[in-house]
Amino acid sequence: MNTLTAGAPAPNFSLLDQDGNTVTLQDFKGKKVLFYFYPKAMTPGCTVQAQGLRDVKAELDAHNVVVLGVSIDPVKRLGKFIERDELNFTLLSDEDHAVADQFGVWGEKKFTLGNFS
Repeated sequence: MNTLTAGAPAPNFSLLDQDGNTVTLQDFKGKKVLFYFYPKAMTPGCTVQAQGLRDVKAELDAHNVVVLGVSIDPVKRLGKFIERDELNFTLLSDEDHAVADQFGVWGEKKFTLGNFS
């Protein structure tokens, strides 16, 4: 897995949005991009996170920030998520997690338990 470091340029990407349109990093030249990954649309934690971004979108717009949410969900599920929660930003489908790999956020989930004895 790659690890993206602070200050490094974001990897180029080309993904489908919730409407099946191709979106690339170059589409946002001159803008700040808040690119966030979430595990699965319409799950409790991901819903709260998306709603929080939805609710501050006007403030983000004022700072020239574009929000892009990325998950391994198929395009069809992304559209349902936007409709159900009235999301006002773009969701991208990374079904093969290639972009998540480029950003260093794809990997086996690990839990660490402390020694409580």
